[in-house]
Amino acid sequence: MLSQALVCDENQQFSLAEVILPDPKPNQVVVRTLWSGVSIGTEFALVRNKISWGPYPICTGYQAVGIVASKGDAVTRFGIGDRVFYRYNRSIILTNGQKITPTLGAHCQHAVLSEDDPDGVDTLPAGIEGDVASLFVMPAVALVGTDMSNPRTGDLVVVSGVGLIGLSVVAACKNRGCRVVAVDIAPNRLEIAERLGADFIINASDQIVPDEIKRIEPKMADVVFECTGIPELLDSAIALCRPSGKFVWQGNYGSAPVSLNFLSPHLKQLTMYFPCSDGGLPFRMAALHNMATGSLKLQEAITHRVDADYAPILFDRINKNQALEVVGAVIRWSK
Repeated sequence: MLSQALVCDENQQFSLAEVILPDPKPNQVVVRTLWSGVSIGTEFALVRNKISWGPYPICTGYQAVGIVASKGDAVTRFGIGDRVFYRYNRSIILTNGQKITPTLGAHCQHAVLSEDDPDGVDTLPAGIEGDVASLFVMPAVALVGTDMSNPRTGDLVVVSGVGLIGLSVVAACKNRGCRVVAVDIAPNRLEIAERLGADFIINASDQIVPDEIKRIEPKMADVVFECTGIPELLDSAIALCRPSGKFVWQGNYGSAPVSLNFLSPHLKQLTMYFPCSDGGLPFRMAALHNMATGSLKLQEAITHRVDADYAPILFDRINKNQALEVVGAVIRWSK
């Protein structure tokens, strides 16, 4: 079947291309995409080859919502018109026959999905708008890190880097009764963090972060979430932990080796956590529930809603660091 997808080539040029998706099998549904959410950290790590899931050309995107447009005879879980959320397209080919690496291929006008794939498609809960719901992965990732490290009521939690994952960590820890500090260099992200529940905000571009943390709590932070994904910031984030504290590697630091000052976490006897992925359906549903009920007001973080025709321009601007005002971005494929 023919569709359209956002494609990136080896020169990091973006285009909205006509593509071919596989014809659905009896156990599959065809979903007409309404919105796909942009994960700036992971997607542009793939675009820039900081991490690689396969050769160019690629179609990024790993979170979207849509409507079931058709279904195979063996499908029982879904009906035509059902609202669903999903993570991938498994196969995308250009009309000239060239294979596209779907990484994971959600920035596409349609998706062909197996109803029994646990990493695939499920029913979207009621009470949540499609644009907000299309960003469900980052809050789920944040919930995995929060669940693993288990910050307790009254703990001082520092969130270093408040992109969409960091902002979701802020809200998750605030809901647990923690005292939450948001650290970033972008005033717009810090303002959103405050609206999502941060008790303290620190602008690292003009404030000395350790000094500010000591003013809040002399023994430093019980839990530090490093959400920037920048290896050079690891040591400074580790230094914010108290003795016997916890450190969460919440960012994606790429495939290259990273280094750190061993003695700092060693002498403090820190416990470190390495969450990976979004935790599967239980965490995705929890994130969507939090957004539906308002305990996670992620709509506050959506700064850009663009039509699919404009998506190549937006991606080019982000890739060239010309869109620093973007916090949360979603792509509208249909209404």
